[in-house]
Amino acid sequence: MSDPALLVLSSLAGGKKHGYAIMEDIQGFAGVRLGPGTLYGAITRLEQRGLIRAADPRDRRQPYTITAAGRAYLNERLANLGRVVRIGLQRLHSA
Repeated sequence: MSDPALLVLSSLAGGKKHGYAIMEDIQGFAGVRLGPGTLYGAITRLEQRGLIRAADPRDRRQPYTITAAGRAYLNERLANLGRVVRIGLQRLHSA
């Protein structure tokens, strides 16, 4: 999975984080390193869609949190991906 928006939402599903913490988390669970432009572009689009929001800033860092709409969207997208994975694996093993 390399869709930056899904990766950011998946990271924020575990709790609020600032940009660098999101990048590190994604690197850890997905093995994907998002550059700052990709990360902050995804954050901007997700905010505009109401799927995440800025939380109260800490120090100079701006944390983000997933919204209820973001959780619903992530759940739907991951369920769809799960179906694709199941079907792909079934077809792979039956060939």
